[in-house]
Order: sequence, then C-alpha cells, then structure tokens
Amino acid sequence: MAASVDNRQFAHLESLNGIVRPYKPGPNHRSDSPIRSSQNGFAPKKQVFLEEDWSSDDENEADYMEIIRKGNSELEPSILDPRDEGTADNWIERNPSMVRLTGKHPFNCEAPLTRLMQHGFITPVPLHYVRNHGPVPKASWVDWTIEVTGLVKRPARFTMDQLMHEFPSREFPVTLVCAGNRRKEQNMVKQTIGFNWGAAGVSTSVWRGVPLRHVLKRCGIFSRKSGALNVCFEGAEDLPGGGGSKYGTSIRKEVGMDPARDIILAYMQNGELLSPDHGFPVRVIIPGCIGGRMVKWLKRIIVTTQESDNYYHYKDNRVLPSHVDAELANAEAWWYKPEYIINELNINSVITTPCHEEILPINSWTAQRPYTLRGYAYSGGGKKVTRVEVTLDGGDTWHVCTLDHPEQPNKYGKYWCWCFWSLELEVLDLLGAKDIAVRAWDETLNTQPEKLIWNVMVRASSRILHVVFQ
Repeated sequence: MAASVDNRQFAHLESLNGIVRPYKPGPNHRSDSPIRSSQNGFAPKKQVFLEEDWSSDDENEADYMEIIRKGNSELEPSILDPRDEGTADNWIERNPSMVRLTGKHPFNCEAPLTRLMQHGFITPVPLHYVRNHGPVPKASWVDWTIEVTGLVKRPARFTMDQLMHEFPSREFPVTLVCAGNRRKEQNMVKQTIGFNWGAAGVSTSVWRGVPLRHVLKRCGIFSRKSGALNVCFEGAEDLPGGGGSKYGTSIRKEVGMDPARDIILAYMQNGELLSPDHGFPVRVIIPGCIGGRMVKWLKRIIVTTQESDNYYHYKDNRVLPSHVDAELANAEAWWYKPEYIINELNINSVITTPCHEEILPINSWTAQRPYTLRGYAYSGGGKKVTRVEVTLDGGDTWHVCTLDHPEQPNKYGKYWCWCFWSLELEVLDLLGAKDIAVRAWDETLNTQPEKLIWNVMVRASSRILHVVFQ
C-alpha cells in the first residue's frame, strides 16, 4: 500500500467502551499499548492530561477485544481484486466477498447480510461497508496534515503525530450507516437517482481518535457572537461533482463542541490504523449521524458563519418531498432548502433470519421445534432502541421481541450502536403467515412508518420491513 506505515496491526486495544486513556511515558508504559515506540515512528512526545473523569471497565474491554480477534480469525485474506485492475484503486487489498453496488469503480460495497450478522456486534474491517465517491487517495502518515482555519484565533496545521500524541484520545464502538441503507426496496417500486443498497449498508467498529472539541479549543474557536456558527470538513479526494471539488460537509458549532456527542477525528479502527477505504490516515466520526457527514481523508476544518457550500453537502443526503423528482429539484432549488437535510439517523430495523431464499423444511420433527426470528435495529442521535415488534398477520397483532444491547451508554446516556432482536415462534405459527414484518421504537417513542415514503435520493429508508413467505 502507499501509506508510509507498514505495520498497521497493534497488539491490544488499550481502551474501549468510551474510556479516555492518555499516553503515559516512562516506566509505567504498558508493553501492550496500541501506541508503540517502534520502528514505525509512533514514539509519544508528551504526557496528556485529561479534562474528563472516565471510569474503566476492563471486563467489557476484554469482551470487545475477543470479538475483534475472533472475527479477524474467521476472515479469508484480503486480496488485490482483479475487478480493480485498470482503476486508480488497483493498489488496495479488499475482501473478495464484498457485494459491489456500482460496478468496477468507484468502490461502493456491502457485506453479504448473512456474513455481517454472523460476526455480530463488531464488524471486521474488511467486511465494513464502503461508500466512496471517487479514487482512494494515496496517503502518507508522515506527510499528512490537517489544517484548522476560519473563525479561530490561532489557525494551525497538525501532523498525525501531533494528533496522536498531543491530545487526549477516546475509543469506543460506533455504528456507521449509509443514509441509503435499504434503498433497493424503494428502487423496486420506483427508480431513484441512487444505487441499490441492500440492508447491509451498516457496520460497527471500535474507533479511536481525538475529540474534535479539543482541537477546536486549541485553535481558539470564536464565539457565536463573533460569527462562529458552523464547522466545515473537507476531504482530500478529487471528485467530479460541481465541475470538480473535494468531498465536504458541515455541522453546527454547538454540535461539534458538545462533549455528549463524542465527535472524534479518528485514526484507528478495531485496533489498527485506518485502512485506505475507511479514510487513512484520519477521518471524522460523528456518532448517531449518517455516514455522509463523516468525511474521510480529512484535510481541512474550517469554522464559518454559513454552513458548507460544498457540492456534496447540498446535492447529497437530502430527503425531499415525494413529488419532487431530480428535474424539479434542480429547477426549483429544492437541494438548498435547509429543512430537508439529513443529519441524525432515523429509527430502523431489519429481519435477517429468515434470510433471503431460506427454505424451512416442514415435517413432523421441525413442526415440533421453535424457530427464532432475528434481526438488528438502530436509531440516531444517541437514542436507545427500547422496543422491537414483529407481526405475522399484517399488523393486527404485534409480538414484543427480546433485545440485546451489547454496548454500554456513554456518561451522558447516549447509545451509538445497533442492537439485536430475537423472537422465538412455533413453526406452525409461521405456516399460517403470508409474511412477517418488523418495526422498532426508540426512547422518544419514534417508530417506523407503515408505508414506503418515496424520495428522489431514497435517503433514510425506514418503513416497516416485510419478509414474504412462499
């Protein structure tokens, strides 16, 4: 690979489950720290002092680590895929089982849903969904910098070593979701301008990085009265949108500075430095928001009064009214209406068992055994999924499912990850059903719409999911 770091595997995740761990040099340095003073040049340069008091949970830490190790041990090696020959990405090793959604290039993919569910809570990096808008930049850890500019008192340019060693770090699991997850269902009803995401445009990793607010404080971010209202992010890739641009977007300043939001500039995923497809060497992680806000290959942070004017900020990740098609959206400037932007994820749930084209033999033995329906659910903004229900009779009656929340909330009570649901039924109950449907509820009692709500981009597709029996 083109990165200057050859060994991206670290022996141990020093902190998980939302724990802040500064590097402490000297005799107390742990030999299993993820930050090694080795030939890779990641020698710590100064001690970092914490602003928050976070408690450790070594038991959960070990559990996450075991999940990551087990998941990695079950994977086949990533390869230089022949499908990437002749493209700008021909240097990147990828898992051959990933389902490609946009042909040869750019690389947009999801794992087969059964494989994704097989690995459970933490997704191995090679199976994590990928959304790329163009070629992956060839990055060097040593040469990479992030510029912080705009409405700050002390504009600065930080190297990766500075980010890693001069700021406190956070490490915790976050579920990332493409806003187009489940789009294929809507394209089957009426074609949109987006490609066919299935139900696997979602993945969960343990991310490690620097809290955004610490970087902005270091640079002396101005007050709202002085016009600092938005924080814009800009990536490195050269893209065709708008006649040529970088990928960029923005969030409100109060969101970026809120400690409860856990926004980080991430440089590690599941205990390794980021892979090229996931933003090496650094990307934004904004828990509870759509993946389209989490800029990869981050190069610039600009504090502004207005929200980002980037082409991809306006022409992507919007939910427009159902009567607005692409032509009308351009003619009447619907893209620029602020009320239609998507930031936080909406509530969603999916049935993963039974899987597509699964055959359940019916005989005297199977008819006496229970069958367990399974799936996943998530919500946005840190809201906890509190209920998942399944119906076998078109919604006349609903069965409450058992929920499994593998994560612990952060100290502000926020949940950033998917959960899993299950429901045990008698096989005879399934025999009389034409289909099964699932819906989820979160702590604010948001639930999923019963009917499909078409929109031109099919973002935030979350209607009640049906699985049909034949």
